[in-house]
Amino acid sequence: MQWEIVIGLEVHTQLSTNTKIFSGASTAFGAEPNTQADAVSIALPGVLPVLNKGAVERAIKFGLATGSHIASRSVFARKNYFYPDLPKGYQISQFDLPVVGQGALTIQVEPLSGNAKPYEKTVRITRAHLEEDAGKSVHGDSQGMTGIDLNRAGTPLLEIVSEPDMYSAAEAVAYAKALHSLVRWIGISDGNMQEGSFRCDVNVSVRKPGAELGTRREIKNLNSFKFMQQAIDYEVQWQIDTIENGGKIHQATILFNPDTGETRAMRSKEDAHDYRYFPDPDLLPLEISAEWIEQVRATLPELPQTKQTRYVNDLGLSAYDASILTASREMAEYFETVYAAVPKDAKMCANWLIGEVNAQLKRDGLDMAQCPITAQQLGGMLQCIADNTISNSGAKEVFRTMWAEGGTADAIIEAKGLKQVSDSGAIEALVDEIIAANTDKVAEYRAGRDKLFGFFVGLAMKASKGKANPAQLNDILKKKLAG
Repeated sequence: MQWEIVIGLEVHTQLSTNTKIFSGASTAFGAEPNTQADAVSIALPGVLPVLNKGAVERAIKFGLATGSHIASRSVFARKNYFYPDLPKGYQISQFDLPVVGQGALTIQVEPLSGNAKPYEKTVRITRAHLEEDAGKSVHGDSQGMTGIDLNRAGTPLLEIVSEPDMYSAAEAVAYAKALHSLVRWIGISDGNMQEGSFRCDVNVSVRKPGAELGTRREIKNLNSFKFMQQAIDYEVQWQIDTIENGGKIHQATILFNPDTGETRAMRSKEDAHDYRYFPDPDLLPLEISAEWIEQVRATLPELPQTKQTRYVNDLGLSAYDASILTASREMAEYFETVYAAVPKDAKMCANWLIGEVNAQLKRDGLDMAQCPITAQQLGGMLQCIADNTISNSGAKEVFRTMWAEGGTADAIIEAKGLKQVSDSGAIEALVDEIIAANTDKVAEYRAGRDKLFGFFVGLAMKASKGKANPAQLNDILKKKLAG
C-alpha cells in the first residue's frame, strides 16, 4: 500500500532583543539560574507587562522578508495551561489576531537519497505570532531533584507556523534550514540551536494519496536538522506500521530520543479550545501603522532570493551556485568581498568558495564565520591566478598554507617560489630541449598519436617544476610539435 507523508512545522525563534518581551530583564544566555528572573518573569502579584518595541519590529521584519500580511491591529491573549516552569499558569501569546499573517518561503530541496535532482518548492506560512518563552526545568541535580530556572521566562519568541505543505523529511529539513538562515540573515535571531534560540515542532501524519489528512502527531523541541530527519523517518514508519497492523493513530505530543532513534508519546495533544484563549486584559491591542512598517522595511538587507536572482542575471552564475552562495549572509558577504578583488571572474570566485573553502570548512568542522582565511586574503590569491602569477596547482598550495599559517598570497608565493613562468622565450627553450630529447615520440605524435601530447605537457611541467604557464605552454607545444 502506498502512503503519502504530510508535514507542517511550528518554529519557535527567540528574538535578538537585549531585554524580555514584557519586562526589562536581560535575555543574555548562560547566566546563573534565576538571576535574570525579575518580578514580571516570576509573576509576582500586581505586576503588569509592558510590550518590547524591538520584539515587534523584528516580527515586522520577518513578515516583510516573507511577503506576509502584517496586521494593522493584533491582540495578545492568555494561553492557559499548567507547567512547573510557567509561573503565571498561562502564557501571553497571540491567537486569532496574530501580528504576521499569511506569507510564503521558497526553498531549495536536496533529496536525501536516490538520484533525484534538487528542486525548488514554495512552502506557505500560515502565521507568525509573538509570545513569551517559558522557563526551564533542570533535571537531575546532585540530589536527583528537579529545579526550575526562570531566566528564560519572558524571552521574546516569534512562533512561525507553516501550512502542511511538506511531503518528505527532505522538504521539512530544507524548509527549517531556509527559515534558520533567513532569521539570521535579517538579524532578528542568532539562531543558536544548541542554546534553544531556534526550536522546531514537527507535525507528521500519513494518508493514502488523495485522501483527507490523517491524524497528526507533534514531535516537540527538535534543535538539530539531523535529529529532525531521523525523527520524521522513524515517526512516519511507525504510523504506517501501526495503521497497516490494524491500529489507530491518536493525536499526541511526542518526543524524539536521539540515543535510540525512536519517538515516544509524552501526552495527548491539546486543541486550541483546551487552552481557553482570551484577550489579555493587561495589554492593549497592538497597532502597527503603515509608516512604522516602511521604517522597518528600510532596515532590511538585500534578501537571499533577490541576491540569487542578481547573481544569475548580472554575474552569470548558475542557479545552483547562487543558492549555495546565499545559504548564509556570511557566505554571501564573503563572496562579494572576494569578487570585488576579481570582478571579471565571478565563476572562479564561486568555484573556490563552493569547492575548496566549503570542503575545508567541513573537514575542520567550522562554519563560514570561523573561516581562518579572510575574504581579502582569498581575493588576493585569486587575483594572482587571474593575472597568471600562479597556476591553479600553485594556488592550491598557497591556499593550504594560508589556511594553516595565515599570510598573504604574495608573501607565500615568494617564500615558496611558486611564481609562474610566463616568459615565452624561456618556455620555448624548455620545449625545444624536450623535443630534441624525444625525437622518436615526436615522430609518433606527428604520425597521428595525438594522445602523446599529454606526455610532452607532463615532461615540460616537470622540467619547469610546475611553474610554466599552462596556456602558453600548450600553445607553444602545439606549434613546435606541428613542425
